[in-house]
Amino acid sequence: MPRMIPLADSAAAHSELATELEAAALRILRSGRYILGPEVAAFEEELADWVGVKNAIGVASGTDALLLSLAALNLPKGSKVVTTPFTFFSTVSCIVRLGYEPLFVDIDPISLNLDIQKTAKACRDKAVRAVIGVDVYGDPLDYTALRKAMGRSEVRLIEDAAQSFGAELDGKRAGTLADAAIFSFFPAKNLGAAGDGGAVVTDDDELAERIRVLRVHGSKPKYFHHLVGYNSRLDPLQAALLRVKLQHMESTLQRRTTIAKRYATGLAGVVEVPLPLMGHRHAWNYYTIMTERRDELAAYLKEQGVGSAIYYPRPLHLQPCFSYLGYGAGSFPEAEVACERVLALPMYPQLTPENQYTVIAAIRSFFGK
Repeated sequence: MPRMIPLADSAAAHSELATELEAAALRILRSGRYILGPEVAAFEEELADWVGVKNAIGVASGTDALLLSLAALNLPKGSKVVTTPFTFFSTVSCIVRLGYEPLFVDIDPISLNLDIQKTAKACRDKAVRAVIGVDVYGDPLDYTALRKAMGRSEVRLIEDAAQSFGAELDGKRAGTLADAAIFSFFPAKNLGAAGDGGAVVTDDDELAERIRVLRVHGSKPKYFHHLVGYNSRLDPLQAALLRVKLQHMESTLQRRTTIAKRYATGLAGVVEVPLPLMGHRHAWNYYTIMTERRDELAAYLKEQGVGSAIYYPRPLHLQPCFSYLGYGAGSFPEAEVACERVLALPMYPQLTPENQYTVIAAIRSFFGK
């Protein structure tokens, strides 16, 4: 078996910044402050400044960021929330957990993001009160175009930017494109912690304050509960590590872009490669190709010691837990086709050209190129 080239390598990211990260961790351990406090507040301020928003609220995970964002909107009972079936489970689970009805819309076959015109059509239903868009793989959905197409200013937009930290659309960073946005700091993300973590960012001061209250059991001050909230706090250790990594984010993004360009050149004419539209700065959280021989290729790469992954093998409208919604095979054909064809390749800033050329050569060899 050849030496494995992993899909992602969090240990390599740590090793590169070991001195700074370990000093930050030791500082927190010695401080005795392990819940919220000045370190989290400092990270929130730096994050808001980097993204370009007024408010950032650290929470326990990207999933909780979605849940608290939607809860803070305080939508009427029976509301419908439009989203994509081509996303990670948490995008939809938060809708269901809050008692709302998910209303799926098919994806654009090129960007793999929500189809804007189909979404606008779905929003003619007056029960629709929010849309959760997903910046799939690191490419932002055009929320401005979506808002214009919907023609309903009262429908709230949430940007699921879990995969798009550092992405831009027409010079505006992911996180600034909707009423609120969420980030995940899962270790393999562009800005990754050493465990779970997440944040909500928004220019809406009222919404931000509701999320701050919701994350501490709905209390303000402590033991005085205005809402039935949650226990969802970003801890100072993760905040300290994220502050270090945030300082290196531009370099991280540039390196990912270089790797993406190398893939695009090496795999052109062999498989379908992602091609960002004009005005889009892709964050390249994942580098995902498409091929009708996906499963065969994945098995071959494994034999060659190359990591890969399928994001996502089954669309959410075909998941057993959502069968009650009444969708079936063929309901969203573009999402279903994508789930049969997508394959993520190794993508992380420390991926060496030598190892990347090994990945490219293996794929070309599989296709006889």
